[in-house]
Amino acid sequence: MSETRLETTTFLYSYEIDSSPCDLSTVLDFGIIFLPTLYSLVFAFGLVGNLLVVLALTNSSKHKSITDVYLLNLALSDLVFVTTLPFWTHYFINEQGFHNALCKLITAFFFIGYFSGIFFITIISIDRYVAIVLAANSLNSRTVQHGVVVSLGVWAAAILVATPQFMFTEQVDNVCKSKYPVVLQDIWPMLQNVETNFLGFLVPLLIMCYCYFGIIRTIFSCKNHKKARTIKLILVVVVVFFLFWTPYNMMIFLEILKYYNFFDNCELRKDLKLAMTVTESIAFIHCCLNPFIYAFAGEKFRKYLYHLYRKCLSILCKHDVRTQFLPTDTHKRESTILTISGTNYTSDGDCSILL
Repeated sequence: MSETRLETTTFLYSYEIDSSPCDLSTVLDFGIIFLPTLYSLVFAFGLVGNLLVVLALTNSSKHKSITDVYLLNLALSDLVFVTTLPFWTHYFINEQGFHNALCKLITAFFFIGYFSGIFFITIISIDRYVAIVLAANSLNSRTVQHGVVVSLGVWAAAILVATPQFMFTEQVDNVCKSKYPVVLQDIWPMLQNVETNFLGFLVPLLIMCYCYFGIIRTIFSCKNHKKARTIKLILVVVVVFFLFWTPYNMMIFLEILKYYNFFDNCELRKDLKLAMTVTESIAFIHCCLNPFIYAFAGEKFRKYLYHLYRKCLSILCKHDVRTQFLPTDTHKRESTILTISGTNYTSDGDCSILL
């Protein structure tokens, strides 16, 4: 199996910059075993979790909020991403590659889902900042129509940012890889990595930190004893994003340095190739965690899951089990304090963050 095929195990981010011989067969053998196994698990859990979010949002109530719109689009972007993983799993296991059109299509869906998921996580943090910190000025702007317009803009931005990542993808000798024009061979791969580091990690992370830091400061000014739970959830959002995506983006940055011949040692190159494979896989697990971090922590989704469980139980047991999924009543809504998915700013001295 050729070394060029190994490059696809890191989805176009890993490329060799010189022709010096270096045996990467051990890394290749590890990738052929490790990647299909992990991608299959990510696909299974990501598909189930995000489908539950979609079902909950489309069946829970007639009155949707702007937060519901963003959570729905985050789930859809994760679904777009995970549905490409079975194709890559098949690709790694089998020698025969894709047809040229399928190669370009799957790569396009992969990167569109990749960037749109990160962008929607960023939009959710901005929306929470506007809803909590700028609550007095957010009543007219946080409408479902506004959320739909913003979501369409995010999808357009994701497609625009993803296009340089897949526009040169072709099927060459049963290998789905980038085939650059001669004039771009020395610069385009580096620009891809810089774009991924900057727009796919650094900018979103800085925006999230700024927004959630402002939210925490506002929550500390509230006179509510349940503020600690919200702060913990906020920290989970930021810390999980940082832990899962930082190692991968550090490896992408090292790929940029490798482009300038910083790593000439064969053993070091093998270590970098192996580290890229592992950190990439860890980063992709994040799409499985999004439903739990952003959705299932809310009361609405817990009620829907309980409703779904009761309904399945009634079918399996073949007898009627009362399953009525009702939206939370007004009194319950007003008493649900410091949940992390939406907001209802009540007074100067009290803060309520509702689903």
